[in-house]
Amino acid sequence: MPHPFPIINAQEAAALIHHGNTVAFGGFTPSGSPKDIPTAIAGRAMAEHAAGRPFQIGVITGASTGASLDGALAKAEAISFRTPYQSDPDLRRAINAGKTRFFDLHLSQLPQHVRTGALGPIHWTVLEACDITADGRVVLTSGVGAAPTFARCGERILIELNQRHPASLCGIHDIYEPIDPPYRGEIPLYNVSDRIGQPWLQLDPAKIAGVVLTNREDEIGAFAEPDAVTTKIGENVADFLAAELRAGRIPPEFLPLQSGVGDIANAVLGALGAHPEIPRFTMYSEVLQDATLALLRSGKLKFASGCSLTLSPPAMRSLYEDLSALRGRIVLRPQEITNNPEIVRRIGIISVNTAIEADLQGNINSTHLFGKTMMNGIGGSGDFTRNAHLSIFTCPSLQKSGKISTIVPQVTHTDHSEHSVQVIVTEHGVADLRRLDPFQRAELIIERCAHPDFRADLRRYLALSRDGHEPFNFDYAFAFHQRFNKTGDMRGVVWPG
Repeated sequence: MPHPFPIINAQEAAALIHHGNTVAFGGFTPSGSPKDIPTAIAGRAMAEHAAGRPFQIGVITGASTGASLDGALAKAEAISFRTPYQSDPDLRRAINAGKTRFFDLHLSQLPQHVRTGALGPIHWTVLEACDITADGRVVLTSGVGAAPTFARCGERILIELNQRHPASLCGIHDIYEPIDPPYRGEIPLYNVSDRIGQPWLQLDPAKIAGVVLTNREDEIGAFAEPDAVTTKIGENVADFLAAELRAGRIPPEFLPLQSGVGDIANAVLGALGAHPEIPRFTMYSEVLQDATLALLRSGKLKFASGCSLTLSPPAMRSLYEDLSALRGRIVLRPQEITNNPEIVRRIGIISVNTAIEADLQGNINSTHLFGKTMMNGIGGSGDFTRNAHLSIFTCPSLQKSGKISTIVPQVTHTDHSEHSVQVIVTEHGVADLRRLDPFQRAELIIERCAHPDFRADLRRYLALSRDGHEPFNFDYAFAFHQRFNKTGDMRGVVWPG
């Protein structure tokens, strides 16, 4: 049955949104993120600015988005504030220049903050869908994010009906929104494949102001082929988990895996799929990327639960061609369910995330360069790390052609403390920090994870830091970073004596 909602174009939709409004966009990563309406809002902002009038909106999303949302709005200087996570280079520049206010949040906390009003009123919610019915049942596309909460809390709703995604996606989603404290009971999900909600998002039809017809792929670039470094990191993770299996610290049926997004994550998944001692396993994660699809087809991955299908366009097309065969082994959920600490702890997740830098105490910086320059945000890494059965962080040992060591005396920004981080992995090896005191951890991180070019300097620092429980020295904690700021290279620190 055709829906009765007005069909409008993107410019007409943008005209409904006013300076000072807060707009919540559905999706999670560029997957399922609206595209035409935010681009039209950016065009309107540029026209208003050219006429000498102010035009900026607050932007709340599930996570990062695509170039036609964060990128277009940032270029148009149309964003007053932004939360909770972003990865667009133009928006990043605006944030670090102080032109856009950005505040970071754990992704599992965002929907509750919206429902309580902590982020202010949501004037407009913009969603991407592949189907809609007259009574307001909406089938989302490739990403869920915080769409259920945005739809319920938004005063008005605009929908991009994207014909690039088939209506046969109905059934792949599991839409569940918990009751807020103090009335919340347990979230009744006990196995990765459990379904606890509805396959569609129920909207109030009276709130739908218009539907914009689109036909656009998700703006996800192709992932790089694994190189020698990422391949070795993946193999080190897989070998470590196989050893944990042999030691009985992971049950023989394995545990659900959470993996971040990116080239290292793809390499880790590929190595797990190829390792003969790793049994068939499940994923309970945020993003399901290209390697996930390959593992599902090979049979090594039994079931995948995520918040989005963060697939390159060719991989997405291949999924849709084979949807009938794979749909029973994939489910997409809202982010406060995929990232829920209660569920992460209950089902015993192995979390694998990426660090910008790690220090000798085991602290992880995953958000800021040199303590002040925002990269992307904490995302969901904290949701998983603090609550995982086993928490692993990966990173290459070097950056910037060997001028930067990712293993440093002290991180310049702490996102995950030594109390939550259990294992650090680089291409050189694995540091299992469990059961070790702070100096044992430091020595192991230097031996197993640091690049050989920096091991002597790290040992010099450690020798200066022996007068307490933690390896810390006020004068030299940031010696690597200070050296880089002066010379453009962390190597060559001048030590006392």
